[in-house]
Parts: sequence; C-alpha cells; structure tokens
Amino acid sequence: MSEILIQNGRLIDPRQGIDRPASLLLRDGKVVGIDTPPSRERATIINAQGMIVAPGLIDMHVQLREPGFEEDETIESGTAAALAGGFTSLACLPDTDPPLDSQAGVEFVQHQAVRADNCHVFVLACVSKNRDGEQLAELGTLCNAGAVGFTDAMAPIHSAELMRRALEYSQMFNRPILNHPEVVDLTRNGIMHEGLVSTILGLASLPAEAEDVMTGRDLRLAEATGGRLHLLNISSGGSVELIRRAKNRGVRITAGVCAHHFSLTDEALRTFDTNCKVNPPLRSSDHVGQVILGLQDNTLDVICSGHAPRPTEKKMQELDQAPFGMVGLETVLGLVGAKLIATNLLCWTQAIEKMSANPAAILGQTAKGHLSAGADADVTVFDPQARWSVDPARFRSKSSNSPLAGWELQGRVEFTIVSGRIKYRRQQAS
Repeated sequence: MSEILIQNGRLIDPRQGIDRPASLLLRDGKVVGIDTPPSRERATIINAQGMIVAPGLIDMHVQLREPGFEEDETIESGTAAALAGGFTSLACLPDTDPPLDSQAGVEFVQHQAVRADNCHVFVLACVSKNRDGEQLAELGTLCNAGAVGFTDAMAPIHSAELMRRALEYSQMFNRPILNHPEVVDLTRNGIMHEGLVSTILGLASLPAEAEDVMTGRDLRLAEATGGRLHLLNISSGGSVELIRRAKNRGVRITAGVCAHHFSLTDEALRTFDTNCKVNPPLRSSDHVGQVILGLQDNTLDVICSGHAPRPTEKKMQELDQAPFGMVGLETVLGLVGAKLIATNLLCWTQAIEKMSANPAAILGQTAKGHLSAGADADVTVFDPQARWSVDPARFRSKSSNSPLAGWELQGRVEFTIVSGRIKYRRQQAS
C-alpha cells in the first residue's frame, strides 16, 4: 500500500486528548504518526484545510437486514451508506431471517462484508435462540465465530432469568449484553409517545414507563452479576436518570442514543408521516432535553444511527400498519453538527468520543477509535461548517425512509479511509 498524508487539518483524537492543527501519516493500513513526514515520494496527499481529521466513526446500532430482508437493505448497500456517512466500522444487529444465532450465520455476514469491501462489519449475535427469549444461544460458539457482543436486537429480553444468565455467562468472554429496554406488555399495539400529542391525534401510545421499567430491571441485574450491559435506544428522561445513578454506584453500564431522538420530537407525528414511526418513539421536548443532558454529562456514552431501512412499499401504509424504523447512517454526522455542535450543546471532541472512541472500547476494538501510532488506519475527514440539504433519493442505502427530506444539516463527510484506503471521496460520489 502507498502512504497517505493528511495535512493542514484540525486533528481531533479524544483518546489522546489531541485537538490541534496537525498532519497524519498512514502506511500499510496503520497509523504511522502525527506530524511525521512521509518516507515515500509517491505518498497520496489529502489537503484537509478547514476540515476535521478524526478516528474513523463507528456505528453500534445498524440493521443490515441480510439475510432474509434484502428488499430492505443488503450488506453491500448498507456498508456503502456507512462510508457516505463517515463510518469506517459498524456493528450489525441480528434481526435477520434466520437470526444470527449460529456460527454459520455470523460467518455468512462476515463473508458478505469482505466481498462488499466497504467498511468493517462487526457482528452482534443473538442472546437467545431464534431471538424468541426462551433459551440462551450458544454464546461461546458465537464468540469463537467472531461475535463482538450479544443482543436480540429490537426484541427486548423479557425474561429476567435469561437476562441474568446471559450477563453472568458473557463475562467468560468479556463481551457485552446489549438490550432494547422495553416492557412489551405496556407498548403492545402502540404507535407513538404517550403524551399530549398522542391524545390529540387519538393514536395508541408507547409510554416512557415501558422503557424506564426495563432499564431499571437491567441495571439491577447488571449490578448483581457484575456483567457488562449496554442499553440501546435510550429516549426517556427517566431512563437517563436511572443510568446516571447506576454509574455513580459503579455498575458496568454503557448506553447509546440514536440521533433522531435528540433531533425530533413527537410533534413530528402530526404529519402522520410513517417515516417518523420509530421504536422507541420520538418523545416530547422534555425527554429530548434530558437526553441531551445525558450526552453532556457522559451518562450516555454513544451516539448512533439506529439505521432501520424499510422500502417505500412497506412504509406507504396506514400509520398503524407501517413498520417501525428510519434510515440514519448518512445523516448522523449532519444532525450532530446541526443539533448539538451549532447550538453549543456539545463540542466536536465530545461528539467524536461518542461516535468513535467509546464504541470501539465497548466493542473491544483496541486498535480502533484513536489515531495513536500502530492503530488501524481508519480515518474520517469532514468539513464541520459545510451545510447541505438532505435528499433521500440520493442515499446510498437501498431504502430512503427518512423524514428529513429538505432539512439543512451541518457537517459533511469529505473522505472516509478504511484500513489505509480511501473508500469514499465526496467529490467523486457527488
């Protein structure tokens, strides 16, 4: 491989505490060093003037939908969308058909990711066999196959006994258990957040208490077992406070929030746009405020996309019939820039930590999430001031189910470098 020298940019590496103008040298798929001159005459030069040079972004919450739902997304199209969004790695959920509860399933996804040759794909395998919440999957076999963590995706682990055993058993492999906190008895047939807007619209609700109750249960089990717990999709102010208290007690807990949960509120459902139907639902402004406070004080560790692709024919149904989910890989960075950075709620160092360093640590990827010498040469270069308009028709994802059409976002990816190779260049993609 040839060398790549990225110069004149603002280099931000939260792991090393770096935020300053600097050059970065990459060689043979690894970081050589900061402010290190190239040793080869034919080094590729990237002029990052006015741009931020960051460790490659990592998305911990992506539905790739293959195998079984290729009409929604494929591994090839999903990883291409990730590159356009600045993500050099992603962790895919096991909500496929069949679910990723076997060694063969994990290896299939890995093989397809290698064939696609876009970004790195880490597999989150099932906690329970067939994602039915009854029997514990063969966690050891799945770990040996390369699974980086265990989750039943959007199917909450309803059995406290199964959750406890999973937290205990997973400690043997130092892998986290990831759960979507929801008590389904409280949300059955629900469409949107329970509040004033749902009452006005007459729509069945998904109360915040359904999230809070499951969050509380999982935190207590993590505390009792000492297991590693990561909570997906935090959207409730009550859950944020429960997590904050648990962290103060030393519980091994991390938590993530999807970008749409700090960017939109339940008011968006007044349009009856099915692209706004997500689970957990878009909540009221007071919950959004608490989520943002959780990001500011590091109660919430990760910002992710919650990428849930669904084709137009599935979304073009009545609101109660349409599936949950919206795409997000290609808009996360712009939402962070527009909703958190431009409003001075976070700085770029904090945001990059939650989109790169923290996900890498949670997933056990010690060579990613930083730009130290010897680290993997996964780098995201973006213009933090660039404003651009969302056009879902131009997404690289196979699906375009986003309610953000026409939104002006801030922060645009210019280069995505994976293992020392430029895999996305905006000027060539546009």
